[in-house]
Amino acid sequence: MEFGLVAQTNAPAKKVIELAQRAEAAGFTHFWTFDSTVLWQEPFVIYSQILSSTSRIKVGPMVTNPLTRDWTVTASLFATLNDMFGPRTVCGIGRGDSAVRYTGGTPASLATLEQCMNVIKELAEGREAVVRDTSVKIPWVTNGHLDVWMAAYGPKALALAGRQADGLILQLADPFVVNWAIETANEAVLGAGKKTEDFTVCVAAPAYVGNDLAHQRDQVRWFGGMVGNHVADIVERYGSDSNVVPPALTEYIKGRKGYDYSHHGQAGNPSTEFVPDEIIDRFCLLGPIEKHQEKLSELEGLGVAQFALYLMHDNPDETIEAYANHIINQ
Repeated sequence: MEFGLVAQTNAPAKKVIELAQRAEAAGFTHFWTFDSTVLWQEPFVIYSQILSSTSRIKVGPMVTNPLTRDWTVTASLFATLNDMFGPRTVCGIGRGDSAVRYTGGTPASLATLEQCMNVIKELAEGREAVVRDTSVKIPWVTNGHLDVWMAAYGPKALALAGRQADGLILQLADPFVVNWAIETANEAVLGAGKKTEDFTVCVAAPAYVGNDLAHQRDQVRWFGGMVGNHVADIVERYGSDSNVVPPALTEYIKGRKGYDYSHHGQAGNPSTEFVPDEIIDRFCLLGPIEKHQEKLSELEGLGVAQFALYLMHDNPDETIEAYANHIINQ
């Protein structure tokens, strides 16, 4: 299993770059960032600095979306970084959450996302794509390579990821839900004539190593609220009693009363008080390092190829050190 770190591009950018350098030294293979260009600094500018000051680690958004940038711009950003530093980027993409909702928009449809993923991959790899009924090709890209991993939760989104994307990003670490999601996506992978071994599954969730479980839960409760934004969309689409989505994913948002994006991804987010401890324990990796090892082993057995750690809590340094010493480099 590979490991990634997920960061917010808070100012000053120098600190984000230093964290990526530290991640590479600790053995992490990927460095991901949020992509909400009003809430945080522009990630692609920072990626250039990260790639120039490291030698192996890959970078990418977790996740970008089809709405905040023209698709040709997104493709060119990835292609430019890969041309400068080698194929060290991954396009994590979804329908859009904080990046579009914070500015009054709504997430893209799955049909739009499907078209967007095709255009970005084709252009970034040097092939022709149709944009607004016009055939377009980036002339300076030759033999380009860009993996596109799609973030998804619901059945239709998981099927799209399996059919269209190179990988799946699932932002929670509940083995039951992970297993259901992988099975759903893999069915679409096979239906599209692809091989499941070529389809990468990345699970992303907060990880906090320590012994004060109550404190850890409070520090990462924000994550249940963030996931709840997407789950609320699923409930709106399929209903709260649907048999196509496991209740293990949807039941907990019954007490949800809205969401304030000004506290997005932050410990102490007041919009996430409805999230019960049981959900935190299921969705996240908490407790002493042995508990992390057990859950990671279970996730790997389900087919998870990468675990990406969210470290938006008050003790990221100890968690990075514990993973480096007891998990990654063992």
